Amino acid sequence: MRASSTILALCLASAGVTNAFVTPLQPRTAALSIKKFTPTKSPVQHHHAIKSSTSTSLQEVAIPMDGSCDPFDPESAEFCTVPAEEIDGSLKRTLRLTGLFALWYILNIGYNIGNKRVLNALPIPWTAATVELFFGFPYVAMLWTTGLRKTPKLSFDNLKTLSSQAFFLAATHVAGVISFGAGAISFTHILKATEPVWSALIMAICFKEYLPIPVYLSLVPILGGVGLASAKELSFSWLALTAGLISAVTSAMKAILSKKVLDGKPLGENLTPANMFAVLTILGFLFILPFSLAIEGPAQVTAAFTAALNNGYTKKELFKLLSVSGFLYYLYNEVAFLALQEVAPVTHAVTNTVKRVVIILASVLVFRNPVSKLGAIGSGIAIAGAMFYSLAKSKFKVEPKKAAA
Repeated sequence: MRASSTILALCLASAGVTNAFVTPLQPRTAALSIKKFTPTKSPVQHHHAIKSSTSTSLQEVAIPMDGSCDPFDPESAEFCTVPAEEIDGSLKRTLRLTGLFALWYILNIGYNIGNKRVLNALPIPWTAATVELFFGFPYVAMLWTTGLRKTPKLSFDNLKTLSSQAFFLAATHVAGVISFGAGAISFTHILKATEPVWSALIMAICFKEYLPIPVYLSLVPILGGVGLASAKELSFSWLALTAGLISAVTSAMKAILSKKVLDGKPLGENLTPANMFAVLTILGFLFILPFSLAIEGPAQVTAAFTAALNNGYTKKELFKLLSVSGFLYYLYNEVAFLALQEVAPVTHAVTNTVKRVVIILASVLVFRNPVSKLGAIGSGIAIAGAMFYSLAKSKFKVEPKKAAA
């Protein structure tokens, strides 16, 4: 274990991540009011500071510090959103967010289509997922080494704390890529919409925390819609179904870990949400690399490349597909933080819903995947259910259980 921790630290250090033991954070409180960004604090502590259009200072926002939301995954239904009354409604902010949402959609569509093209050319999903996680590494290394972004400082204990989160990030990604390769993009995104169902189930079984009845009722259309879409999916495969559901379950686990395991623990210095994603991506890459080598291995990868070359691809085209897909994966997540870190619950729910619809429509148009009428209806019901869940969660909030003294 000591050797593996040393190797992990060296890999992070090569990207500029400093190993420095930090002092524990002060005991958490129900909420924290922030007036300015403090780079050396945990992302939970400054995640929702919003710049005011009428002042040079940052608007004061109350941030939950009690494990009630996930500050590290902007696309999760459990993401920490800003109360509507704290939102600055200036035209400048509206235009900026509109541009960010447009960019987020474009990058997301680009990644999904690019990823599917990679898998069509190279049916080696474990390798593709591993390479995609790697390509965030040079991007953040450049930011850290040039000083454009403050370098996170992590101790071995910090890395140990983050390891489970990184594992579930990697598992979510590789399972999603496997599902993409085995079926249609649209089908995978419908399956990913079941994340709230698994989140509610895990919270009830593992943490004995239960949601209000209206929130549970919002899960019914998700289950019904996914069932209908699966039954009428023209490109259905059990591998796509299983991998897509695993991706949803591990994503739910990742969000729960952010709320329950990481909450209140010292996570290092300069670990902003964007830096958190960078560190988790690097750790996730290191986690799945040995599995990728064991499951597909050099011989299978070589055979896939040889078959692709025989089908008319060039080496340059194949490496371009892999690199572009990897960069788009990382960049769309970066933009997601910028776009979603200062929006109200309703805006977060609606924009995530629109994102799914846009990606599904774009993939159907590009790849000409046949969609049955009932399958389309089921997809619509499931996506609407996911939006209703987010809205219901924001309306019927549950106080998280306090840890025993």
